[in-house]
Amino acid sequence: MPAKRVTAEKGAVKKSSASKKTASAKGAAAEKAAAEKPAAKKPAGKKAAAKKAAPMKRQAPAKKPAVAPKKAAAAVKGVAPAKTVAAKPPRGESRTALVRRARRINRELAEVYPYAHPELDFENPFQLVVATVLSAQTTDLRVNQTTPALFAKYPTPEDLAAAVPEEVEEILRPTGFFRAKTKSVIGLSKALAEDFGGEVPGRLEDLVKLPGVGRKTAFVVLGNAFGRPGITVDTHFQRLVRRWRWTEETDPDKIEAAVGALFPKSDWTDLSHHVIWHGRRICHARKPACGACPIAPLCPAYGEGETDPEKAKKLLKYEKGGLPGQRLKPPQAYLDAGGKPAPPLGAG
Repeated sequence: MPAKRVTAEKGAVKKSSASKKTASAKGAAAEKAAAEKPAAKKPAGKKAAAKKAAPMKRQAPAKKPAVAPKKAAAAVKGVAPAKTVAAKPPRGESRTALVRRARRINRELAEVYPYAHPELDFENPFQLVVATVLSAQTTDLRVNQTTPALFAKYPTPEDLAAAVPEEVEEILRPTGFFRAKTKSVIGLSKALAEDFGGEVPGRLEDLVKLPGVGRKTAFVVLGNAFGRPGITVDTHFQRLVRRWRWTEETDPDKIEAAVGALFPKSDWTDLSHHVIWHGRRICHARKPACGACPIAPLCPAYGEGETDPEKAKKLLKYEKGGLPGQRLKPPQAYLDAGGKPAPPLGAG
């Protein structure tokens, strides 16, 4: 073989060998660099992500809004079953919607309590104004159990005005705050005898001048003794109209004005009876009987009380729960509807 050819082949072999070594060295360097680089993050699966993710505190499941059961009113005779409703009405209720809802509540309560009446026993305006003054910080039942003895001994304003305070205090002792109440009823009796000829005036501005008589008492007398419309804002009334979101006011005079604006004046007296009766019998202060409420679909506060119909039934008071009402001598319509008169003082 010629020398030149051999030399050329040897050079090619050397060159090829050198190229291979260079390529091999480059490959090794590349592998080394790749090994030294941090591995690229691969998209983790759901399980892997859950394991690598920082542990999170478990949150309590959100409470479901209370809804009125379809038979929420089953415990109240003659009332259609309540429809399912959200616990809160839509935000931003318009004035028109509020008026409609408020008036519908009153209409439905009128069907439940068609015999609603003032729960103080009285035979004339004088007895009513005295009984209403005595009802502060006590129940109408306690007043009704106490006043028969008072009016038997002092039947007229002149008689009570001339009474010996200690003797009146002894009669009024069961009503609580008997000294202050004695002062009030003797004072208003003197005012009636001296300023109004022994007659109870039929005007608001005159009534509120009598000792112990405020707007609430005046409206009770005007509405029930004289047939003149008035709103009685007692503790039950205040509680319910705020629960129903008829007003956010807390001052009785402002509540009276706000609620009065939702209804025609002719409805005011009966409205007061309906609301107060509902507050005493079903929509109690501490534990409302929501599961037995006939107006559950219209109530924004549904769910504040017992929603189970059977448990709610046990919370019902007065005639709905088989218990006597407040009056010893209730109207015949109340008795015809199954109501029971209250027992006299000291009975049972």
